[in-house]
Amino acid sequence: MMAAVQAVSCLCGDCSFTARPKHDAGVCHCAMCRKWSGGMFISVESETPLEFVTGAPVSVYPSSAWGERLFCGRCGGHLAWRAKDGHATYVSIQCFADPAQFELTQQIFIDCKPGNYAIANKTQTMTEAEFMAMVAPSTEGNA
Repeated sequence: MMAAVQAVSCLCGDCSFTARPKHDAGVCHCAMCRKWSGGMFISVESETPLEFVTGAPVSVYPSSAWGERLFCGRCGGHLAWRAKDGHATYVSIQCFADPAQFELTQQIFIDCKPGNYAIANKTQTMTEAEFMAMVAPSTEGNA
């Protein structure tokens, strides 16, 4: 059964959109997410592509060979990280009216997390190498 569609927006409200969030949230501690979000990026995967209102000033920053970051072109609010091939979109839980609805269950790039903060609850963790091994395209036979 799919999750319910929820209305979501940035700080100024100009980038209003709908998302169909999965239940659990995760944290990314990679250097790009930390610099982009000003801390850790807490997000929830959307089961479907995001649907923005007509005229929403969505800006897209291609942050890597395989990912891009969506933000509001007016207020700068962080909206989502999206795979360039469209297979995954992770929405900032702070865009939802009730970010506490999402249980925090996982952390990636745990070996990149600065030592000056910690997550209070127990989560699954994955190092940078573990995460990259899981998502990197296979290069076997491609000399």
